[in-house]
Amino acid sequence: MSQYLAASELILNPDGSLYHCNLLPENLADTIFLVGDPGRVPVVSGFFDAVDFKTQKREIVTHTGTKNGKRVSVVSYGMGTDNIDIVLSELDAVANIDLVKKNQTGT
Repeated sequence: MSQYLAASELILNPDGSLYHCNLLPENLADTIFLVGDPGRVPVVSGFFDAVDFKTQKREIVTHTGTKNGKRVSVVSYGMGTDNIDIVLSELDAVANIDLVKKNQTGT
């Protein structure tokens, strides 16, 4: 089994971000709040001290910023188990896969 992912297994946008979430590793905090409704993202990020990154693709909205000196993100997943699976899989990928080399980080 190859340690590298095929293009069909890790779909990226032209800027190198993950296809559905539009995220690069530097866009996502270690602490993530998940909400269903994309309209809740600005409500939650309204409690942040600052928001330094925003992106949206369909119903997947992400805001990343700081709260009490800690970097945090809020991500919506829309509705349904299919969407939750896509978002959680891409969040896992952005945290654990080198998107340039297309292999697990640390390998």
